Amino acid sequence: MITFLVYLQENKTMVTEFHLLGFQVRQSLRILIFSLFFLVYCLTICGNLLIIALVSTSKNLRTPMYFFISQLSVSDILLPTDIVPKMLHILVNSWGNITYIGCMIQLYIFCSSVVFECLLLAVMSYDRYVAICNPLHYTTIMTSDHCVILSTICWLSGFSINLIYTLTTAMLNFCGSNIIDHFFCDLVPLLKLACSDTFIVNLEIYLLSILIIIIPTTIIIVSYKEIIVAIIRIPSSIGRQKAFSTCSSHLTVVSIFYWTMFSVYVVPNKGRTLNTSKILSLLYTVFTPLINPIIYSLKNEDIKKAIQRKIL
Repeated sequence: MITFLVYLQENKTMVTEFHLLGFQVRQSLRILIFSLFFLVYCLTICGNLLIIALVSTSKNLRTPMYFFISQLSVSDILLPTDIVPKMLHILVNSWGNITYIGCMIQLYIFCSSVVFECLLLAVMSYDRYVAICNPLHYTTIMTSDHCVILSTICWLSGFSINLIYTLTTAMLNFCGSNIIDHFFCDLVPLLKLACSDTFIVNLEIYLLSILIIIIPTTIIIVSYKEIIVAIIRIPSSIGRQKAFSTCSSHLTVVSIFYWTMFSVYVVPNKGRTLNTSKILSLLYTVFTPLINPIIYSLKNEDIKKAIQRKIL
């Protein structure tokens, strides 16, 4: 892919690098923001590495649900690592340049991580559906091999689907302004700089969105519809509460993920300032990867017990 991008840079574009503006604020505020984002990034890496380590070493966490949580943690490490270091560099210097190839790679990793998480959340909702609606066959349906296959499909789908329109975007001509008023190479501001027609890229995004948004969202909605019906039919309140508690963490993560993504890319941005768009983008690139392990740690007794055993 990198070799192909080098070829495109030499033959398709006059722009060799892009200028990221980041957050245009005064020096004292930049230092405060830098400190905050650096702390958040460190906590994000540590929190998600802790989840991965616990799932890998604790016998009581070797279940399909925790396996998928560990895969989510891998994505929550990859996404901020793709975005935050460059953003911190921009904050220190009040601006930052990124090469044409670096911009395309950042875009590719960012989109692949988002698509993977979208698909994985759908898989996790299916896992909860089987656990609650078909508990007697749960161990035979959600085998370790089945879980690995589902996770592999999510990873391969994320990286292959995004390869299509990342390469198509890289084939556009960038011959005018190279200033991106953002803190990373997001697709929307990048397309605004293209000198050539972006119809094909927009068409690809529209068609692929059916696979990466509509289908996973439908799976999640249908799964939770059946889960709610099954929980309502449980006679005891304790049983209903226990069944719902196994889904609450996942449902919280799903709500945060889709709310932030839809607020940026689906809700019309007419009248929205660029700073507002940047702040909304921070929610899913910086803060959501930090929140996810906290949610699973605070709301999950097994993980809390595993942490206590490791500490003690």
